[in-house]
Formats: sequence, C-alpha cells, structure tokens
Amino acid sequence: MISHKKAILFSLLSAFLLWLSFPGGGEFWPLLFVALVPLLFAVQAKTQKRAALYGVSCGLVHFILLLYWIVIVLGKYGGLPWFIAVPALLLLAFCMSVYLGCFALFARYLLLSCSPVVCLWLLPSLWVGLDWLRGILFTGFPWMDLGYALYRVPLLIQVADLFGHHGVTFILIFSNVFVVVLFGREKSFFPKAVVLLSALLLVGGVATYSTLRLKTFDTLAVKKEMPRIVVGVVQGNIDQSKKWSSFRQQATVNKYLAQTEKLFGSRKPDFVIWPETALPFFPHSNPLMAELRQFTAAHNSALLTGAPWYEIVDRKEKKVKYYNSAFFLKPDGQFGGKYFKSHLVPFGEYVPLKKFLPFLAPLVEAVGDFSPGKIESPLLWGQAKAGILICFESVFPELSRKWVLAGANILVNLTNDAWYGKSSAPYHSLAMAVFRAVEARRSLVRSANTGISAFIEPSGRIKEQSGLFEPWSMAKEVVLLENRTFWVRYGYLFAPICLIIGLCGTSLTWFRNTQR
Repeated sequence: MISHKKAILFSLLSAFLLWLSFPGGGEFWPLLFVALVPLLFAVQAKTQKRAALYGVSCGLVHFILLLYWIVIVLGKYGGLPWFIAVPALLLLAFCMSVYLGCFALFARYLLLSCSPVVCLWLLPSLWVGLDWLRGILFTGFPWMDLGYALYRVPLLIQVADLFGHHGVTFILIFSNVFVVVLFGREKSFFPKAVVLLSALLLVGGVATYSTLRLKTFDTLAVKKEMPRIVVGVVQGNIDQSKKWSSFRQQATVNKYLAQTEKLFGSRKPDFVIWPETALPFFPHSNPLMAELRQFTAAHNSALLTGAPWYEIVDRKEKKVKYYNSAFFLKPDGQFGGKYFKSHLVPFGEYVPLKKFLPFLAPLVEAVGDFSPGKIESPLLWGQAKAGILICFESVFPELSRKWVLAGANILVNLTNDAWYGKSSAPYHSLAMAVFRAVEARRSLVRSANTGISAFIEPSGRIKEQSGLFEPWSMAKEVVLLENRTFWVRYGYLFAPICLIIGLCGTSLTWFRNTQR
C-alpha cells in the first residue's frame, strides 16, 4: 500500500495523463488505455475517506483542465467579472469530480476485497453508469466522457453503433483495470489466467467487429446506387462581440451570401447550411429576408439556417415565446420545416430559478431567454430528412436517437462555438459529433460560425473540416442511410444497465463478504 503523499501524486498523475490524451491537451490517445492506472493504485488506501479524496482530487484537476473555457464564456461573452467566472468553473469542476470520488469509493472496496475477475467487469460498469448519471441529472452535462477522446481513430469506435460512446468508454476503463489487477496483489495463477482470457475475448471481439464494420462502410462509400445528396456548408466567422449589433446585420448577410455563391461554381448543392443564429434577427418580417429569397430563387436551392424565432402566445397580455430555431428557406421564398431547440443551455439560453438568481440574467440578455421546443418530424428537402442538433444538443446521444426514430436519414449540427474563443471546446464539440454519426450510422454535417465545421461519414471518418476563426465554405456529397442500428433500438440502454449491474454486483459482493 503506497503512502498518502504518493497516492496524491498518483491521482494527480492520472489527471495529467488524461489531459495529455484529450483534444486540447496532447491528444495522444494511446494514453487513455493506462491513464487511470495510477489513480486505481492510489484508491487502494487505508481509509474510504482517503480513497474518495484521491478520486475527487483527480477529478478536480481533470475537469478544470477540461472545462477552463467556461471562464471565457462567462467572462468575455457573459459579462461576468473574473471573481464570479472563476468560482463558477471551480464549482462545476467540483460537482463533476464528485462522480469520480464515488467511483473511487467503489474501486477501493472491489480492488481490496474481490477477485480480479469481478473487478475487471464491475469497475467499468460502475464508471459507465456514473457517466450516464452525470449526463441526465440536473439537465445533464455529459461533456467529453473518456470514449470521445478516440474520435480520430475510426477503427476503435465502430462498436458505438452497438452500445454508444459508453461502450467505447467501457473498453477503456476495462483496459485500465486489466493492468491494475494483472499486476496487483493477487498472486495465484488461475484468477490471472481468467483475467487474461476475458481481456482476449473482449478485445478480440471488439477488434473483429470494428474491422468488419469499417470495411462495410468503406465499401458503402463507393457504391453508386446508394442515395446521395450534395450539401453545402458555410462558416461565416462572424465576430461574436459584434454579431447582435443591428448595424452589422446587412454586413453579416452579405458575407454569408458571398461565401455561399462560391459553392455554386462547379456543382450545385441540393441545399446549403448556415450555422446556429447565422441570421442575427427575427426572420418573420425583416427586410433583409428579401435578399435571401432572391438568392434561393436565383439558384433554385434551399437554405437551412439558424435564427432566433418568436411566436405570440397571447396578444392581449403581450405574451411572446422566443426560440432558438432552424428552418428551411425554400426557392419559392416560403419557410419550410422548422425546429426549435429542445435542450437549452442552462445559464446560456435560459436561467434556471431566475427569480432567485437575478445577477445571472445578463447571460441571456444578448439573444433572449428562450423556450424549449420538441423533436417531432425531420426537416424535409428532396431526399433529405434532416434531424437537427443545435449547438449543445450534439452532446446528448438521446436527441440524435429521437431524430432517427422520427425518420431522419441525415443529421445536421448547427452551432456557434465562437463563445468558446480559441480554446479546446470546439475540438471537444467535434469529437462528440463524430460519435453521434457512428451511433446512429448517419452522415453528419456540421456548420459552425467560427469552426469547426465538418462533413462526417457514418463510419465516423471526418471527410472534411474547417479551421478555427476563418471564413470557410465547402460542398460535399453525403450518403443517406435509413437503417436503424442496434444502439438506436436497444443499445442506448447499455449505460443504465451498467449502473444497475455495477451497483447490484457491488452490493451482492459486500453482502457475501459480510456473511463470511
């Protein structure tokens, strides 16, 4: 058993290794398979309190390094002073690290009192279950679970169409636990032989499946009989600090139209995508809409764009609801299907308990205090049935699943990541979007105001991507798929089942040990 000082250093070492493996750190992804090994040795402490301390310490450092961009969002664009923005980051990082502290408690008990085989399967289940809880409690904040850091390695993430990104996370935790139990306290041969056999079966099965699935989609990519459309993406790179100025609206529209015009040089897109709130005005009666209607009519092509929207609920009492919307503008000048963002960003698009937190109101004053919409039917244009994920919604796998169940054959992510500045957050957003494509096996097209815009294949391969804070436009052919993956039908239950198995397995083990 290592000393208290070494255990603290080990827990901090795990946080540092995670940072090196994540986008925005070193992005050296092989470290993910061993990054938690120091922490797992550290949590085998003398007391439960120390084990929890090591877990929370690791989590606090990890999430501060992961979420430092919160200070940019709250300070630079939210208008809050640093002495509020920095404590907000620390509070969020601490809340996230509590889950890691809980995992450390379970890990200590299992590693000290159970067989290596039990640890090998229960610890990954507990980690994934706690990740799932973090993604649903208090509106959820499942930002960059471990599996997401493998977004640039298509060969390792194909299992996501079975068990989602949680399945990839399970394999990573399994790998870390495998190292610990293989070189841990257990000295007898038979348990370690079972551990090795378990690892070979899991890794071999996943490797075989991933290889076959990747080959399938590589073959699919060259099949001409598959339905396809050409989609254009425009990244306007509009300065967030000037975006909502009424004096800049004409310049913003002109910039988007000029960049869109370039896409019609060689091959006409079936439709063009502009980012979240690309139109910094209400489109109902704004005179600038005339220019957009003329453009779509001249090119006989539709425009899918984001804009704020309002609906009058009660004229007498002057009640109005505001939405963060996406809609098609058709060549005939009419509005096509609309979608109102259903999962709003707390403290960004609305303030929970606003009456009790009035000092946070400036966060939503710039664009309005929005109401949530609902996922009903995909937005239709030609062969495309588009499921829309606006900004933060790409973080939640359940939303893309709902779109597929509603009939979507393509996913479109409209976002404005300018809020994050030149931080790691835009790379995180891209990483999570990759997994939405693989889980649902849908082409995903991403249009971001300042980047990163991208074309993502159903296999998770990033076909094209933009840089950050630069104007960019591109048109690409994308495949339209209709099938529903195992994850869409059943595999989305993998994470909650892991939580149940982890808790029940740990409880049963504890009961048996106390009986003995």
